[in-house]
Amino acid sequence: MTAQKGKDLLLKVHNTTEDAYITVAGLRARSLSFNAESVDISHTESAGRWRELLAGAGSRRASLSGSGLFKDSESDERIRSLFFDGTIASWQVIIPDFGTLEGAFQITALEYSGQHNNELSFEMALESAGALAFSAL
Repeated sequence: MTAQKGKDLLLKVHNTTEDAYITVAGLRARSLSFNAESVDISHTESAGRWRELLAGAGSRRASLSGSGLFKDSESDERIRSLFFDGTIASWQVIIPDFGTLEGAFQITALEYSGQHNNELSFEMALESAGALAFSAL
């Protein structure tokens, strides 16, 4: 795989009025991370006192974050209403030349900032709220 442009990593949110996904406009930076908890099953008779883990037992989660500028009133309003209503929605992350991650996420942080001589910007963080599906290209 060759190098990819960061701008091609797209974040989309489900829009219930049209039963479609809309791109979160104005994003300048996006990040996706996966984490898995381990379950320690070590005991006094563990070989050489090395830690032992139970395969497949820990919970998994994905975190999304993004920051950017207000650009599109439709996606701006959707994000704002999801946060203030505490709603869990379906989101897609399009990873170029790799695939699409889709599943339920909740916006856990929404921050607005701006300087008097610059544009208004926002930052948001999302946490997975259920099973995620990945579709490879």
